[in-house]
Amino acid sequence: MRQTEMIYHTPPAEWMEGLPIGNGRIAAMVWGESGYDRLTLNHEWLWKGQHRDRRCEDNAAHLPEVRACIERADWQEAAELANRYFGGGGGVTGKPNDVDPYQPAGELWFRPDGDVQFESRSLELETGLVTVCRTADGRKVKGEFFADCAGGQILCRWTGDGTFSGTLSLNREPEKDAELTIRTEPGFLRLDGAIKGGISFATEVFTDTDGVVTPAGEGVLRIENATFLTAWCGLATSIKGVEKELETFRGRTEFSAALALHEKKFRSCMGRLRLELSESAQNLETMTTDERVRRVKEGQTDNGLCQLYFDYGRYLLLSSSICGELPANLQGKWNDLMDPPWQSDYHFNINLQMNYWMAEPAALPECMEALTRYVLSFLESGQDAAMRLYGCRGVYLPLQTDAWGISTPEAKGSAVWIGAAAWISRSLWEHWIYSGDVDYLRRVYPFFRETARFYEDYLVRDEQGTYQILPSQSPENRIAGLEKYPIYIGKSSAMDVQLCFDALGYTAEAAKVLGEDAEQIPVWEEIRQNLPPFAIGSDGRLLEWDRELPEAEPGHRHLSHLYGIYPSDLFTPNTRREQYEAGIRSLEYRLSHGGGHTGWSRAWVACLEARLGNPADFYEHFTALIKDFATVSLLDLHPPRIFQIDGNLGAVAAGIEALVSFYDGTAHLLSGLPAQWESGSLEGVRIPGGHSLSLAWENGQLTSLKVVIGFGKTAQLAWKGGRQTVSGQPGETVQVL
Repeated sequence: MRQTEMIYHTPPAEWMEGLPIGNGRIAAMVWGESGYDRLTLNHEWLWKGQHRDRRCEDNAAHLPEVRACIERADWQEAAELANRYFGGGGGVTGKPNDVDPYQPAGELWFRPDGDVQFESRSLELETGLVTVCRTADGRKVKGEFFADCAGGQILCRWTGDGTFSGTLSLNREPEKDAELTIRTEPGFLRLDGAIKGGISFATEVFTDTDGVVTPAGEGVLRIENATFLTAWCGLATSIKGVEKELETFRGRTEFSAALALHEKKFRSCMGRLRLELSESAQNLETMTTDERVRRVKEGQTDNGLCQLYFDYGRYLLLSSSICGELPANLQGKWNDLMDPPWQSDYHFNINLQMNYWMAEPAALPECMEALTRYVLSFLESGQDAAMRLYGCRGVYLPLQTDAWGISTPEAKGSAVWIGAAAWISRSLWEHWIYSGDVDYLRRVYPFFRETARFYEDYLVRDEQGTYQILPSQSPENRIAGLEKYPIYIGKSSAMDVQLCFDALGYTAEAAKVLGEDAEQIPVWEEIRQNLPPFAIGSDGRLLEWDRELPEAEPGHRHLSHLYGIYPSDLFTPNTRREQYEAGIRSLEYRLSHGGGHTGWSRAWVACLEARLGNPADFYEHFTALIKDFATVSLLDLHPPRIFQIDGNLGAVAAGIEALVSFYDGTAHLLSGLPAQWESGSLEGVRIPGGHSLSLAWENGQLTSLKVVIGFGKTAQLAWKGGRQTVSGQPGETVQVL
């Protein structure tokens, strides 16, 4: 039986064992100890805002100096100067990192009176409803919570078998930079915050009950003799105007009616894709989720938990994006700390990209809107940064940043990198090839064009006519002997060359479709043809840099030079086979030295193994995400024990890749299917061209295949023992098997 609910009979031991709800704009983690419910509240725009006006220094005149160091192989001096001039606050100048932290808006608590005993908690993934059950003096008190994607508020309802009493409170952790005020009125709580030199925000709570409600101190309401208590929680920031935003989403729709509207919209998105895996063990669905996680950690097989983990990743992306203006950050939209690790920011060198790898194939294209809007917001600042830092036209995006669309280098020791714009371009390109939306392509084309323009100016043509990327890094790796700096700064790293090749290709193809920049297309194509070769080392591995150099950390978490295998398809068995096989050797080498030791890194490994058609290795790394990198609530972990959402979201991409891998213009079916998933089905997965596939298999063999034709009208499909070109009109259903 396919399970869509996460169930627990124990309370969470910490915030990251809670159950997340969200509608993209606002979110909450539902947790608390055995005696009370605690909701940590978040608003997507609640970044402190103290550094919204930062900009780059004018250091382009120093570029020749850095390039000269690299050309004479003075790596230490090159790293020193590059970080000084192009590293900004992330360099060696001693200036602080100016990325604003993403912060919580406050917390809502409800504590029933009496002898309170915890019973259960659950999250229904199809609807986004969290339910928590307790008894108070022997009478059941049930709490229900959801982040309304139709009405825009967080709704809470507590109901009792008989009457109950308790306290409802609203608070926020004190912070030196924030001035807080709290209003307490009968049936109403409001917390206002103003960050010194930054933004302001507010959280308000309206209540309804058949009991008696009275103020009981600052931010506290006392509820007596109620059979129900409903709370509508609204959050706002000064980005849209606090009062205007509160008013936009303020409403008192009855809980059940609001839930019905929310469920209809949320379920329609979650229901587009359906994975079912046969389960050999019996009655696992009667076990709690934490018990099932424990069994998997002990080495047991649980296909149902794999399917639940897959669906949970889809749930997290949808809950981070469905009504949001900003994309999912390092923690989606959930954070409980005033100063979270890495500011809970946006990393453009893998993490943000990984968050959205699954959006198109998992049939959640509307989630791409927040990412698209965010990327385009960097155009103006990115153009200014490109000129100030490197003296180039076009756009430069930073490795590490926040909500404000400001391009300044901030990542400590890692900021000297120019590949971010090219890499995020791939996400925008994928939305086009999955949707065929020409209006969308026209909207994002300026970003493609500015990315290409940057390369036109930045590349250095050497005596052999090769366009070199100089300086260049391979995020976030370094060579042995460069102990002072975490990153090696060199020339034409494999990843930078691969990214440039792809980005110029997107731009040229988009220009042809749109009838734009005809005179520039030959320029971009000529550069592509004369980029450095995708070199292979003496041991047969794909080189990470432009020459063979000893790695300081052979098991490094990043797999940057393998971008060409996944998510790109530059290297396949049919296209550049030598590089494809060299990439396999590089992956094997990295893993043999302990690679994949963070959640997101392990998810990337699972994606690579699935793309390579290695079922056993895919399964090992996919399940390792549960065994080694998940809390009991299945949230992904980065060592030592930090929640990061990218591993959760990357795992969905890996699962899809194992079942439907698209490269060389063809959907390869079941090429990464592990033996443990020998029978099952996947309905509604999408491939480029806008086609939707539904397939089933038994004993590892494809038994059913249906295609709903997209805008592309023709789909190339391949599977063990079969290959077929399927054609039809958009919307037509073709039964292949």
